[in-house]
Amino acid sequence: MMSTLNELETKGLSEAEATLRLKKDGYNELPSTKPRSPLAIALDVVREPMFLLLVACAVIYLFLGDKEEALMLSGAVFVVMGITFYQERKTERTLEALRDLSSPRALVIREGEQKRIAGRDVVVGDTLVLAEGDRVPADGVLLSGLNIGADESLLTGESVAVRKVAGAEDKAMERPGGDDLPFVYAGTLIVQGRGLARVKAIGTETEIGKIGKSLQGVRQEPTLLQQSTGKLVRVFAVIGLSLCIVVVLVYGLTRGSWLNGLLAGVTMAISMVPEEFPVVLTIFLALGAWRIAQKNVLTRRVPAIETLGAATVLCVDKTGTLTQNQMSVSQLSKEGTLFDVGGTTIPKLPDAFAELVQLGILASQPDPFDPMEKAIHQLGTQAIPAEKASQSNWALVHQYALSPRLLSMSHLWKVPERASFLVAAKGAPEAIATLCHLDEKERQTLEGEVKALAEKGLRVIAVAQSAHEGEVFPEEQTAFDFKFMGLIGLADPVRPTVAPALKECYNAGIRLIMITGDNPDTARSIARQISLQSPEEVITGQELTTMSEETLEQRVRTINIFARVMPEQKLRLVDALKASGEVVAMTGDGVNDAPALKAAHIGIAMGKRGTDVAREAADLVLLDDDFSSIVQTIRLGRRIYTNIKDAMSYIIAIHVPIAGLSLIPVLFGWPLILLPVHIVFMELIIDPTCSIVFEAEPEEPDTMQRPPRDPKEPLFTARSLGLSLLQGGSVLLIVLIVFWIAMFRGQGELDARALTYTTLIIANLGLILTNLSWSRTILETLKRPNQALWWVLGGVLTSVGVVLYVPLLRQLFRFSVLHPIDLVICLGAGIVSILWFEAFKFIRSRQRLRKQKAPAKVAF
Repeated sequence: MMSTLNELETKGLSEAEATLRLKKDGYNELPSTKPRSPLAIALDVVREPMFLLLVACAVIYLFLGDKEEALMLSGAVFVVMGITFYQERKTERTLEALRDLSSPRALVIREGEQKRIAGRDVVVGDTLVLAEGDRVPADGVLLSGLNIGADESLLTGESVAVRKVAGAEDKAMERPGGDDLPFVYAGTLIVQGRGLARVKAIGTETEIGKIGKSLQGVRQEPTLLQQSTGKLVRVFAVIGLSLCIVVVLVYGLTRGSWLNGLLAGVTMAISMVPEEFPVVLTIFLALGAWRIAQKNVLTRRVPAIETLGAATVLCVDKTGTLTQNQMSVSQLSKEGTLFDVGGTTIPKLPDAFAELVQLGILASQPDPFDPMEKAIHQLGTQAIPAEKASQSNWALVHQYALSPRLLSMSHLWKVPERASFLVAAKGAPEAIATLCHLDEKERQTLEGEVKALAEKGLRVIAVAQSAHEGEVFPEEQTAFDFKFMGLIGLADPVRPTVAPALKECYNAGIRLIMITGDNPDTARSIARQISLQSPEEVITGQELTTMSEETLEQRVRTINIFARVMPEQKLRLVDALKASGEVVAMTGDGVNDAPALKAAHIGIAMGKRGTDVAREAADLVLLDDDFSSIVQTIRLGRRIYTNIKDAMSYIIAIHVPIAGLSLIPVLFGWPLILLPVHIVFMELIIDPTCSIVFEAEPEEPDTMQRPPRDPKEPLFTARSLGLSLLQGGSVLLIVLIVFWIAMFRGQGELDARALTYTTLIIANLGLILTNLSWSRTILETLKRPNQALWWVLGGVLTSVGVVLYVPLLRQLFRFSVLHPIDLVICLGAGIVSILWFEAFKFIRSRQRLRKQKAPAKVAF
């Protein structure tokens, strides 16, 4: 029974008081794994192979007596360390922000309004609004509630839910366990009913804190992408170590200088260590999750980012996702007569229709959260205020919940000065028809009235009334003798963003399936409004019940609307779609949706109306419950995956000439072309390029015109890996030719090295530009906004100029002065090294255009 709420319970704390209590008592959180400190990040950087190899080179230079080179490398060590530290810290800050955003949410009453806040911001004295599916954020005493049951297995080990009753606010907290206690505890789950609770303890003062439970920071398991990249890094490391040993032996045996040989070997190892791979993955996935959060979608599990680009089917709820979830009563129907209540002004309701609305209110929750029930209450407040006010002293004593077997709910009310109890019921028209025992003729008439309202896109519920004598209530609502009272038609406008987003889905090869608990005719009407494919074909939940798995697997390939579906049936749909070879994204909000969200390749929970259970089971949380946000997330997912692939291709390509220039001179007895300082300088270009420039690259214009990628396709196919190696091989060939010609002409070692290295820098910039897109040429790519690219290009060219023309740096790099004609040669050679790949992309794009313009073949 609902208790009367006093003013404090109704208004809750003020924001100012809540802020003061938060400062005094701290956040509502338990000891957990803290984010990495700057010192921990710095220690991780120091342990990196690249850092250790650079330190080794500096030590060798000291032994050789070359203090300038040692100091230069030592300075470079700190620069590389600084860049890596900045990248790691940026990633850590992003993850911290996402962790704060993904912390459990709590619905509280502040200053008279319901407000959803982070669970860690709950303070002592807050008024919690608890409903089925919510995880309790703090310990408290239940002030009011109806049929509340809580799963306290986290604290007691007992899996059976316990009943809760309202109690006095000043009652001392007791240990959990047992029925009919007024206390709720942090971490437990509300599995039935709803009510209000006053917070008595937070953080370490809660029961979960007292028994030593701690909320551990979520540590993601390595994704498939990270695992495959890790293998690639290990392969490169083994090859690099082997070549390092070869270089040391060859140099020492052929030239007699083992210390210089060791230096050349370490240089070889530096050139082969692709330490950028894990950096790229960490930063891209962390910033990708952050970018997705900017589109009102929270990433709870990183692997979802990889899977987004492969989604082939989106299964979405109608209400709140495709529609605005802002319901209003549009039409009433009683005994075949329609009454229109739509419009800006609410007309005075005739007595018969006022009674219908009044019963609809009584069959709803007294303090509703459901948009449909809110709309009925709102109409009652505006159209029949006197009748609604007269119910304020009525007592709700028992309720019968909606069930999969019967889609209706009934409430028993104790009415003052009346001996019998009033029973009000509402639900699906067919369920109410069953409760009222309508005959066949009456059912046919009712079906016609429902169809007429549903075809207007209205959600239709039926209302019935009964009475009950005595204090013993039957177990089932079917035991009452109900009288059919009429129909209520509610309008829920389609979101204006849905139709364009759906068109984008179809262009991207993604199918949309609408799943709703609503009437099939209403679902068809909404489907036509959003231009859903095959809007006339519908499968109902009742048909699903009798359908075999084999038949369902066949039907889900073509049917796009499932109506009158219970949450438990979503799991069958997900399994059937997966068995058909689809990559499934599924939305859900209720406790019963959790299995389907868990089973789907991408589970998407509703952030506004979703339960904590659904959010915990999901991979993504839709913060605004808007379908278009899902589509934007898929676009971002495709962009992130493409950019990762392009960045990896660039890394492989640039390491080929670096490794080749470190190895070939040793094998052929040439002067060393690359010294450690040269490779360090290249790393200063490669690191920000692969982790910032490629990450910031916008999506391809045709990103959402491509079919979903095959999720089984590896990051590097034989073809893509071959093309990356060819790019690096062509650059290596060109720079070797430049070096050989310079030496052949007798220009000397310093001249040849300066020409070769400058050519390598120009070719590296060419590799950056050509790998930003494998489908568009450099000229097309440069038209797209990417400020990071221009900063890197400008910084590289400025730095090269400083190195070439500042005497001290030129001496450290073992260069001679380059004349204008030399710079032209370097520029031309660098451009030539990547021209073949630009021509390859141009030819491929022309072929695609011809295929698109080619007329379709007609079969006769």
